[in-house]
Formats: sequence, C-alpha cells, structure tokens
Amino acid sequence: MLQRASLEACSSIAMSIRLPQSRGALLGAAVSIAVVLLIAYRLLSSSLAADPPRGPPPVPVSVITVEQKDVPQLAAGIGTVQSLHNVILRPQVSGIVTEVLFEEGQQVKRGQLLARIDDRTILANLRQAEAEKARNEAQLKAAELDKSRYDNLLAEEAISRQTVEQQLAQVEQLEAAIRANEATIAAQQVQLSFTKITSPVNGRVGLRRVDPGNLVQVGDANGLVTVTQVDPISVIFTLPQELLGRVQGLTHGDSSAHVGAFDRDGGVLLAEGKLTTIDNQVDASTGTIRLRAEFANTQDKLWPGQFVTVRLQTGVSGNALVVPTRSVRQGLEGPFVFRVREQKAEVVRVQVGYSNDEITVITAGLAKGDSVVTDGHSRLTPNATVRLVEGQGPTALVSDAQRSRAQGSAGR
Repeated sequence: MLQRASLEACSSIAMSIRLPQSRGALLGAAVSIAVVLLIAYRLLSSSLAADPPRGPPPVPVSVITVEQKDVPQLAAGIGTVQSLHNVILRPQVSGIVTEVLFEEGQQVKRGQLLARIDDRTILANLRQAEAEKARNEAQLKAAELDKSRYDNLLAEEAISRQTVEQQLAQVEQLEAAIRANEATIAAQQVQLSFTKITSPVNGRVGLRRVDPGNLVQVGDANGLVTVTQVDPISVIFTLPQELLGRVQGLTHGDSSAHVGAFDRDGGVLLAEGKLTTIDNQVDASTGTIRLRAEFANTQDKLWPGQFVTVRLQTGVSGNALVVPTRSVRQGLEGPFVFRVREQKAEVVRVQVGYSNDEITVITAGLAKGDSVVTDGHSRLTPNATVRLVEGQGPTALVSDAQRSRAQGSAGR
C-alpha cells in the first residue's frame, strides 16, 4: 500500500511539472522528470520483490493408512424371522372344553397336556363296543365247540355235511364280527385321545382362543391356541441373483456359511447361526434368491415375524489390502484414490476385488502403508498441496468384522 501511494505521488508530481519556454529551464525540467521516473521505477521494483506471487492454499484432508489383513467377504440382505414349526391346535372332536392347562406365553414341551374336552360320550361308546366284542367272543367260543362236535359226528356219518358247513360259516361270521368290534374299539380310542389336547412340538403358546365351558366343533378355523417353536428359529432372507455363484455350495457338508442376524438398523448383533437352505429358483420378478438360515435363540432375541438385517459370510480375502469405501472415487477411467506423498495428493487408479458399505479390498494400485484421503475430496485436484486436519494423522482401519463383534459385545 505504501509503494502504491508513493507511485501515485510521483505521477502527480510528474504531471504537475510545466515545461518552460527557455532552453535552460527546459533542460532542468527534463532532469526533474527523469529523477521522478527513476524513483517510481525503484519503488515498483521493491514492491514486486517484497510481494512475490502466491499459490493456492493447502487443502485440508483426512487420511488413513492402507492395511493388509484377512477380510471376510460379507453379503447383506433383509430377512424375516420365521418359526421352524408353527402349529394351530384345532379340535378333532366336538364337545365342551372342560380344562385349559396352560398360561398364555408359556413355554411347553412336546406331548405336554394343554386342554381337555368332555369325553363322556366317547367313553360310553367305547364301553359299548367293548361289550359287543365280549358278547361276540362268547358266541364264537360256543360256535367253535359246536363245530368240533359236528366234525366228530360227521366222521361217524351221524349228521349231514351241510350241517357242518353251516356251523363253519357261523364261526367265521362271529370272527368277522369280533374284528369289526376291534376296529370300532380302536376308532373310539382314537376319538378318546382327541379329547386330550397336547403340544406337538417344543415351543411357546400364544393367546388362548377358548375358555373352559366353551363348545368347540371339529374343523374350527380359529383353533384353541397356537404353539410356535422359537428355539431354534430360522430367518428367510434374500440376496441379489448376482451372488448365486458365491453362495452355492455353502450348505454342503461342514462348510455351512456363518450368518449373523442384526437389528433392522444393522447395528446390534442379535444371533449367530448358519446357512441351511438355498431356494431352488430365482424370483424372476425381483431378481433375487431366497435363503434360510437357522439360529439358536435361547435368549429370545429373535421373534417370529421380526424384520432383521442378515450378513452372510461367503468367503475370505486373505492378506488383502484394505481401505475405507468412502476413500474410493469413481472416474471416467474407473475407480481411483488420492494418495498423499510429501504433502501432495496424487491420483492413483486402483482395481477393486471386494467392497461393502464400509471397506474395500484393493487388488492393484496401492501398497501396504500408503496414505489415502478419506475426507476432503471435493477440493482436491491432481498434485494439490494438502494439509492434514489438526489432530488427524494416518490411522488404521477397523475392519467390518471387528466392528460387528464389538457391536455385538456391546449389545450383549
């Protein structure tokens, strides 16, 4: 500012000098103008020397160090918790409910008695069938004795053969009647067993739909109660069909893939299990495949009908170079990163082997220990000077698996 003011003053002086008419005065004026111009030149030279041109300021960035380690390859999808066995207990005989022997929400065992239906009518029919059988058995015994005597008399030709054959038919008729009685008794015993409602599986009972004293009918759509198996339990989830090649074969032998079930936000680990089944076809309308995973559920963290985030491990990238996914940018020539060397940001083309929302495996372009930019890309240009954000140095990358384990521990 001082130099500019001096130059303006010199210019004003030079403009204010009036040229005289005499030769001597003219020579003096010329000398004065030359002195003023010399002073202006020196002031301008010192100004240029004092204020050299400045470049753009350093760009503040955050960086991270490239790591090399084993990386589990994870595929994520949304799933629904489903029970492996969900049974609606419906009455198979009509009658009055006499007892309800469970509490709503109770854990029950297979074969445990849950309710009773009035069995007096069925029991009476059973006793009648048993009495009918006993009568026919007595008649059969008498008929068999008569047949034995008739056989002896026939040998002595004391009676006709027709009489013996009629007696034989009587014996066979009574034997058939006894078999019919036995079938009737068996049917009544089955009906009698239906008056005792038992749990077909280990599970949890739901809300009861009848009370003692209610009349129930065969084929009642609502049923008496629902029993749902909750341990173990399964999750049905979907993955893009592009992952079919990676998940095929994971359910064979002892190579069942590890699966983690997280809450809907994907932050809290609820249970760990294994992949059991892959559906036999791709859903053409959505381009996805359906899979089933099975989980132990001793703490009831998974509930039938619940939506969860599922992470399936489809493999492991051994000794892989790992960077945060946010550090990888997409350009016209493919993915690239900004690598920082000597406070300069250089563009490096990379090849990506595996990527998820948090980490990316680099197969070519970087080396272990390189520093790559994670934040501040918007202002970066090739070979731009950078400045690390205060308190931010190259940091190590926390793997997705490690973070999941840490969140799971926190959730437990």
